[in-house]
Amino acid sequence: MIHRRRGVIKSVTWISPEVWEAQVSIEGQGEEAKALGYRELVGDGQPGMEVILNTTAVDLGLGTGGYHFVMAVDSSPDPVPDRPGHIMKLRYTPCQLPVLSVEEEDSPHHHEFTTWRTLEDMPVVVGTLHSMLAPVVTVIKGGAPKTRIAYIMTDGAALPLAFSRTVRELQERGDLAATITYGHAWGGDYEAINVFSALIAAKYVAKADVAVVLMGPGVVGTGTLLGTTALEQAAIIDAVSLLEGRPIAIPRMSWADPRERHRGMSHHTLTALGRLTHHRCELALPQLPEPQLTQLKAQVAEADLDRLHRLHWVDVTEPMVRLRQSELTFSTMGRGLDEDPVFFAGAAAAAVVAVEVLSEASVPV
Repeated sequence: MIHRRRGVIKSVTWISPEVWEAQVSIEGQGEEAKALGYRELVGDGQPGMEVILNTTAVDLGLGTGGYHFVMAVDSSPDPVPDRPGHIMKLRYTPCQLPVLSVEEEDSPHHHEFTTWRTLEDMPVVVGTLHSMLAPVVTVIKGGAPKTRIAYIMTDGAALPLAFSRTVRELQERGDLAATITYGHAWGGDYEAINVFSALIAAKYVAKADVAVVLMGPGVVGTGTLLGTTALEQAAIIDAVSLLEGRPIAIPRMSWADPRERHRGMSHHTLTALGRLTHHRCELALPQLPEPQLTQLKAQVAEADLDRLHRLHWVDVTEPMVRLRQSELTFSTMGRGLDEDPVFFAGAAAAAVVAVEVLSEASVPV
């Protein structure tokens, strides 16, 4: 059941045109808390206005950054105009909202989806955590500055694109040509119904040279073999292959994670690529120092990944320097470049392979 609390807005800070952060006094508790309001769901918020908050995640101690979420505002002074489109996201919930999907008849891009299209060998980098996005984009742009990159956000974690500070920073830097949200994720430059149409939109609507497909912030996991949204990586790789693209898998790796199942190559990657994919992908692996390299090669051999996929052992010395020189802050599970360099080395390796594929296709870099 949803945990609800009433409160009064004390102050508001607009994070972006789509989302605002409020300091809210919680009714009956005599304390203040942080809350996020999504403009397209609840309108605008102003100090003194009463709100209803969803406090469930904070009450359960889950990783939302300590935020409650605004469910309703007593009266938004500037109602948000009705948005175009007839495709509902968050369907059959109190928060359902219409979007103009790229595929529907009223879309100016509808014609791109009326006949069969393929990706024509476009490289598509596929990973499992949102924290992979910034390092992948940074290394690709460093190696191929003219590359048009489309970020495709799945609905495996956070659903509003506006929740991602990483996306805002990359957009402000001009590193993303377009964002696309599909499934029940929403808020991208383009909305799509499924991963197939999202990929076609990246190629023919956004005119991207490369796409990066990752869930938004957060990931659902249970510590079991199959109970995680990270396994969407397998289905996405298959979708890219079926559309005749070049899937490039980002391995999740770490020697800093305290959980044994994520040490070396994570069980998420081993399961997705070793058991669940039906098609081969480019698997980029960084050349690590010993004894990590020997341990990684043993995991690869045990999972038969060298037979199932095309392995690339990548020297990531230069890309890692590029990450350290970047103005961006890179973080995963609260760990930065110095605390968990192997995690970022995996993302950098995938980006290097993406640039190599672009070069093979004679795309200007």
